[in-house]
Amino acid sequence: MTIRQFGKYVKGLREKRGLSLREFCRLANLDPSNWSKVERGLLSPPRSRKALNDIASVLLIPKDTEEWHTIFDTAAIGHIPVDLIGGEHVAERLPIFFRTARGAKLSPAAIQELMKMSAPAKHRSKRGK
Repeated sequence: MTIRQFGKYVKGLREKRGLSLREFCRLANLDPSNWSKVERGLLSPPRSRKALNDIASVLLIPKDTEEWHTIFDTAAIGHIPVDLIGGEHVAERLPIFFRTARGAKLSPAAIQELMKMSAPAKHRSKRGK
């Protein structure tokens, strides 16, 4: 899950709602040229919570639904440097980590445990499980 995932995901939702790129951008107050680059994974997702809320609103996605969280999570992941993510294996698990962390007050030990679970099997065995 990288910057490409965000654009691909939102484009799928936009098309599912029957919105053209230009109509979507008009409603969400986005520049069509730049938004096209976001959808193709050439530009990073918006960072602004307001912009992400506007996108979700235009797509008729209610707050705190699976789709709403996926928009925000994939946008956040799109801003993490690839070398810090450590590959697709970890990136695919970040939304689960984000939702877990949001929903509970996690201790540092619990966060470490979640991070161990996200590590590829070959790295877990080197660290001792």
